[in-house]
Amino acid sequence: MTIDIDPETVAATVADLLRNERFDELADLFAPRLAAVVSAETVRAGWTGEIAKIGAVRSVGAAVTRPTADGLTSVQIPVTCERGALAVHLAVDEAGRLHGLRLAAPAESGWTPPDYAVPRRFRERDVTLGAGATEVSGTLTVPVGSGSRPAVVLVASGPADRDLTTGPNKPFKDLAWGLASRGVAVLRFDKLTYAHSEFESAAGFTMVEEYLPHALAAVEVLRREPRVDSARIFVAGHSGGGKAAPRIAAADPGIAGVAVLAGDTVPLPRSILRALRHIAAVEPEQDIGELLESMRARAARTESPTLSTETPAADLLFNWPASYWLDLRDYDQVATAAALDRPILLIQGGRDYQVTADEDLPLWEAGLAGRPDVTIRVHPTVDHMLCSGTAPSTPSGYLRPQHVDPAVISDIADWLGAEPVRPGLGERVAKGWKRLRGTASRASISG
Repeated sequence: MTIDIDPETVAATVADLLRNERFDELADLFAPRLAAVVSAETVRAGWTGEIAKIGAVRSVGAAVTRPTADGLTSVQIPVTCERGALAVHLAVDEAGRLHGLRLAAPAESGWTPPDYAVPRRFRERDVTLGAGATEVSGTLTVPVGSGSRPAVVLVASGPADRDLTTGPNKPFKDLAWGLASRGVAVLRFDKLTYAHSEFESAAGFTMVEEYLPHALAAVEVLRREPRVDSARIFVAGHSGGGKAAPRIAAADPGIAGVAVLAGDTVPLPRSILRALRHIAAVEPEQDIGELLESMRARAARTESPTLSTETPAADLLFNWPASYWLDLRDYDQVATAAALDRPILLIQGGRDYQVTADEDLPLWEAGLAGRPDVTIRVHPTVDHMLCSGTAPSTPSGYLRPQHVDPAVISDIADWLGAEPVRPGLGERVAKGWKRLRGTASRASISG
C-alpha cells in the first residue's frame, strides 16, 4: 500500500536536515534512481560549499509546489542566509521519496531595469519550447515598430532560469531588455536542467541533450516571428552556453553567427579547481579547504583515463553522469567554431575568475586567428556575469545588485547590426513633457 505524504512536510524535513547537516539521514529519503547518482557526501559538499559563500541559514520560507509531467511534485524551498539566499529544488513522489535534489540561486524579485533599457521600445510574451517531459518556458522580447529585426537566442550555462537569476541580479533579462531597446529581438528560456532537474544526473545525458533541442527550437520560433529577419538569427551563449554555441550553430546552417560570452576552453574540471583556488585566496575567511580537497578528488576521478559509462555519477563533479564528461572530452568548441563559415563574436571580462582572459581566451584567439569575421572584445573591469567592478571578483560579489555593463550591450548590438527603434507616440510625448519641464525649470531659475 502506498502512503501519501504531503510534499510540504517532506520539504520541511529536508530543510531541517540540511540546516543541521544531517546528510546521512537525508540520503535515507532518496528514491533508488536518486540514490544511484547522489550520495550523502555529494550533498555535504554542495551544501557546505554554498553556505561557505553566503553564510549561515537565517530562515527557511514556505515551500512552493507544482505537479510535473512525470507524476512527481516539484518543490522549491527558499532559504535566506547571512549574505544571500538559495533555493532547494526537490522532486517528490507520493510516498515522500526524493527523486531529485538540487541547490540553485533563488528567483528573487528585487531586480530593477538598467538605465539602458527602454520598456516602451519593445513587447514581451511567453513561449513554450519542447513538449511533455522536456517542455520549458521562455520569453520572446521584440522591438516595436515596423521592419525586420535581427534576433538572438540567449543560451545559459548549467541549471539556470531564463533570466540567469543570480541573487538579486538577472543578467539575461538585462541583455534582453538592453538589446531590444537597441532594436534586436531576443529569446531566452529556462534550461532543461532548471525546469526538470532529474535530467542532469540521468544515465546517458550529454551536452547535446542539455543544449541543442531547446536552442534549435528557439531559433525556429524566431523564424516564425513576422518582425524578425530570418536571415539574421544568431545564438549567444554564456559560459558553458558559450562553449555549446558553436555546436548549436553547427547543427543549423541557417544560424547567422555565434556570440561567445565568457566561453571556456580550459577543461571544466581544471577550471573549477582554478576558481576555488581564487576564492580561497581572495576570501580566506570562507575556509573552503575541505571543499577544495573534496572537489580535487572528484576532478581527478572525472579526468581519469579509466572513466567509463559504468563510473557512478556520485563519484564525479556535479553528479553529472560519465556520459556527460566523456562527451565533453570529445567536443572541441574552438575547432567547431573554426569550422563555421559564419561571423563570431568573443566577449571576455578581465575580472572573470571562472573563465579567464589569461588562460581561456588565448585558445580561442589561436584557433580563430586570421579570420576577418571574428570580433574579440575584452572588458578589463567586467566579471563572469558581465558586470563591471573594481575589486577582485568573488561569489559574494554576485549577490550585490548590479547590471550587465552597457559596453557589453553595445558590443553585441553593434555586432548584430542593430537598427535604432523609432520612438512610439508614448515615448515622444514623455520626451516632450521632459523638455517642457526642463524649459519651465530654467525659466523659473532665470526669473
